[in-house]
Amino acid sequence: MPTNMTMPRLSDTMEVGTIVKWHVKPGDKVKSGQVIADIETDKATMELQTFDDGTIGELSIAAGKSCPVGQTILKWQGGDDAPAASSAPATAAGAGTSTASAAGAGAARSTPSTSASAVAVAPAPTTHPAHSTDRVFASPLARKIAADSNIDLARIEGSGPSGRIVRKDVEAFLSTAGSNTGTATSARRADTLSILARHGGSTHDDRPAHPAPIFKPKPLPDSPIKTAAEAATALPPIAALMNPSLGALERTSIPLSNMRRTIAARLVESKTTIPHYQVTISARMDALLALRTQLNEQLSTQGVKLSVNDFIVRACALSMHAHPFINARWNPAKGAETIELLDQVNVGVAISLGQDKGGGLVVATIRNADQKGLRLISAETKSYAEKARTRGLSIDDMSDSTFTISNLGMFGVDHFTAIINPPNAAILAVGAAIEQPVVDTDPTGKKTLGIGTVMSMTMSSDHRLIDGSMAAQFLQTIKHMLEKPATLLV
Repeated sequence: MPTNMTMPRLSDTMEVGTIVKWHVKPGDKVKSGQVIADIETDKATMELQTFDDGTIGELSIAAGKSCPVGQTILKWQGGDDAPAASSAPATAAGAGTSTASAAGAGAARSTPSTSASAVAVAPAPTTHPAHSTDRVFASPLARKIAADSNIDLARIEGSGPSGRIVRKDVEAFLSTAGSNTGTATSARRADTLSILARHGGSTHDDRPAHPAPIFKPKPLPDSPIKTAAEAATALPPIAALMNPSLGALERTSIPLSNMRRTIAARLVESKTTIPHYQVTISARMDALLALRTQLNEQLSTQGVKLSVNDFIVRACALSMHAHPFINARWNPAKGAETIELLDQVNVGVAISLGQDKGGGLVVATIRNADQKGLRLISAETKSYAEKARTRGLSIDDMSDSTFTISNLGMFGVDHFTAIINPPNAAILAVGAAIEQPVVDTDPTGKKTLGIGTVMSMTMSSDHRLIDGSMAAQFLQTIKHMLEKPATLLV
């Protein structure tokens, strides 16, 4: 009898999954670790891989179709090629997509799947050393860190779903084993250099660093129309203003994707359970734009192109040290509510997806952003954006953010408010840097009127743990760093 593979539960809130694409067909022989399908969950589109060798028998669910968790999606051929259903536990990677601004959703924790299928979710097939780790269940990122650090995964106990080894397990092993002073440091350095070698630029805010010349409107010519009657006859008929080439609009109902359904649910949850309020501040960006131009000129030979958003991420990460209640979360345990101050600064960056990916936004997490320089922040942001728009982000890529930044400045938006991404306590909505009249004060105290580049930032905060004065002081710190950007280089 063929062994059935069922739809795994890939997040704690997942009830239905959609087969976006099959990468195999009946009769194909597959190897352990091979990606066989793309599955859209309520969090993201994930790649599905096998833990065993075998031969595909029947694809029970066609591409584009949905089915509930636990329903058979694939059957293996019988005989020696059929892998045993108990050869590997079904895994559910930690849940955590989120969206920001007016179309975002938050991160969540995961639970193990009850499915008996031998499948796993990974961002891409990962090569690793040919030793005992081949049969150890671990996330691709954990395997990479272990391989770079020359660590045998068989020596590490996993804390993830079904005992899966995740990144924090490897890092904890390195620190407790005393390897963090030597091997771990070299591994982190190798990982950093590898990222910088592959990705040099940023995906945000590629506008010219120098302001455009000041626009001086020409005086309007005298109108030949002097009376209301002349004006009425001079206007074209309304019918002439209509463009028949546009065609008629059609009313259409579009089924919700799993991601869009989750976005809608999380937005309602956020707005109905979190007491939002907003605080706005503006910062002069002239000094930062000049510094950015200088750095990009010096780093152009290395393929590095910093964006304004990279400076904002760095400023927010450093400011969260001085204002720990921004880097916190509300613990809603009934009767024992607490405010949990967090020990890691993980900044989430909102990335928009095209309609070919179902639209919406996902939030990629830059972990320990306060410990990373502008070049590495830029490289990671670009890497995440490329991955989100091609293969899709993994659960590890989107989980554990402690603060979120949503930047619509590249679209010319000068001001907006964003919805908090649970369980974060705040989200920063960043507008465009716009030229406008400003008042400058020279060292003698004389005030002059000039043209400056000003950027607006609006922070939505959870009033249960962040008071208005806290939000204002945090924004003041960010403003100071952006207006004196040399502080972001050290």
